[in-house]
Amino acid sequence: MELQDLHDPFRYWPAQVVQNVGGRLRLRLAGLDSDTHDTWLFYLDLRLRPMGWAQENRFNMDPPNELRSLKSAPKWREALDCARAEAEKQPLPLEVFKDHADLRKHSFRTGMKLEMVSPQEPFLICPVSVTQVYNEHYFQVTVDDLTTEATPNSVVCHAESPGILPTQWCFKNGVSLDRPKGYQSQDFDWADYLKQSATEAAPDACFPNTSNSRGFTEGVWLEVVNPLKPSEICVASVRRVRGRLMWLTLEGLVKPLPEFVVDVESMDIFPVGWCEANGYHLTPPHRPVCQKQKKIAVVQPEKQLVPPPPVESIPHNLCTTIALEPGSQNGKYCCSQIFVNHRCFSGPYLNKGRIAELPQAVGPGKCTLVLKEVLSMLINAAYKPGRVLRELQLVEDPLWNFQEETLKAKYKGKTYRSTIKIVRTSDQVWDFCRKVCLKLQCCPNLFSPTLVTDKCPENCSVQTKTKYTYYCGKKKKVTRPSAGENSPEMGISKPARRRRKRKSIFVQKKRRSSAVDYTPAGSPQDSDEDEDGEDQSGSEEGTSSELREDHTDTSSVEVAVSSRPRRAVTLRRNTDSGPAVGLERARRKRTTRSLSYAESNKYIPAKRQEKMESCEEEGKLVLDSNPLQWTVADVVRFIKSTDCAPLAKIFQEQDIDGQALLLLTLPTVQECMDLKLGPAIKLCHQIERVKVAFYAQYAN
Repeated sequence: MELQDLHDPFRYWPAQVVQNVGGRLRLRLAGLDSDTHDTWLFYLDLRLRPMGWAQENRFNMDPPNELRSLKSAPKWREALDCARAEAEKQPLPLEVFKDHADLRKHSFRTGMKLEMVSPQEPFLICPVSVTQVYNEHYFQVTVDDLTTEATPNSVVCHAESPGILPTQWCFKNGVSLDRPKGYQSQDFDWADYLKQSATEAAPDACFPNTSNSRGFTEGVWLEVVNPLKPSEICVASVRRVRGRLMWLTLEGLVKPLPEFVVDVESMDIFPVGWCEANGYHLTPPHRPVCQKQKKIAVVQPEKQLVPPPPVESIPHNLCTTIALEPGSQNGKYCCSQIFVNHRCFSGPYLNKGRIAELPQAVGPGKCTLVLKEVLSMLINAAYKPGRVLRELQLVEDPLWNFQEETLKAKYKGKTYRSTIKIVRTSDQVWDFCRKVCLKLQCCPNLFSPTLVTDKCPENCSVQTKTKYTYYCGKKKKVTRPSAGENSPEMGISKPARRRRKRKSIFVQKKRRSSAVDYTPAGSPQDSDEDEDGEDQSGSEEGTSSELREDHTDTSSVEVAVSSRPRRAVTLRRNTDSGPAVGLERARRKRTTRSLSYAESNKYIPAKRQEKMESCEEEGKLVLDSNPLQWTVADVVRFIKSTDCAPLAKIFQEQDIDGQALLLLTLPTVQECMDLKLGPAIKLCHQIERVKVAFYAQYAN
């Protein structure tokens, strides 16, 4: 790309991106091999243009004046030709510049006076003069210096340049204005100065909005570029805010710097955690950022600040190792990092694939802000964000010092809002995180102040989605079979009224002889369960089925009752007729024990048929191994071998093993995988083939 010269807006020179840190670019000018003259700029900086832009606009392509002596003119020209040739081979995508703001026209005239943050010493605000107007977009300002041997200190500006202010701004905001060098009077007065110099002040209309502070307040923490060493980013605290200017103090420097001034629109300030998120070194402070020295008398003498430890003994993660006194200012309201341990068990509500895409940590910072950000991320990583939002509403403790925050969740075009109680003090953060995890039925270390590097102390790796899988939808009362249904002595009882069901799409192949119908536990199937019922039945794993006598069959052939719902509904509807069906239902005894979540549904197997349709024999699957022992990789391999291969990635992301595969039904596939009806039916057909083969080969 091409880089504009600092002192001439019509001069450009190619620069190569040596390093990209979250959009902050380290640039090296063409023709230079060492990093001595490298420049750091954010990619949105208006000084950056695509290759060829200067030539199209008839601007000069020359190296900066201060570097021209390093090489001969032919060498510079050779470097320019090489840069252009390389740019043709690897052109920069124009999308990089699509977010660049358009320059608005300025109204400055030569000789106008204004105030500006010193370009060489960003610790001062000084009077400057407009010394040259290049065009309607660019002008040059020079720091006022009344001495005879003054060296011009100039910089190119535009209408939106940060740090330019109207005259009297410092006076109106109670800020000290540095006197020009050589100014005789001790007190600087703009009226006298303008009169002596026979100049005019730039009108307020020439300046951007000087009162917008962008929400920055005194006491907040940032990550800021060291103005004297652009390659270094330090922890900084905001000492005061006046309009669009902030006074910052850098922490952790070997040689401390005075407070320096930064515009709120500066591209050299970043939020807390930016360096860690982008893998860049952050200069840590010499003391915890949440500990602040008191400058007033202590009201309670018995409460004294813990003396700060020596610099050489401070560990890297300060806030987690240095205990702060409850009385220390800001100490108890700051927390260290909250880690997202994506390898831990994610439970039934959260999508493991989305969890893996989250940042590894959030913070440090104010407890409520850090925890609110973590909860927002978890909500967005849920299968059903609204459901997780509802669960988080119930997390509370009477002993907590909490603050109510409003969180939002979006799902299927709808926005849900809920008020969540979030703890305010650092000593309650661990308990809060643990209770939220327990409420979401995931590993207590899924998000926690503790970083899990290898093996989770909770040994959550043994958990699978199978144990907790269910179809999250509308609630439905879960009931147990009545005594009349289980006791032969009760005789014929009136069958319970059943909810009208959707017609089943799949037909179960029925065994011709005595058989045991094998069903994995925790099957969600096609019903919507109440959470209470899930908790009771979801704690068990395994399979169960029992034989029963079918008294409606004169041959007294034993037929197994499946705990799976309506796999033979279609056959039954085609063969059963009239009142006889109701009579048979009333006479049947129900002695089958099921671990299914949908235990309340009284499913009746179809009558035994002598002939099966030929279409059921087509596409018969022969399994080489028991699906109950399939790993996630085995499931993915099977899906890839079918016509549903594009969906294999979803099975990989959601860690669906063999047991979980056997539990999938059409509603769960549609809801949890966000599939439309057509692809969902196609996928369920393949799952049905596995189930039928499983019953045929491994049920006994």
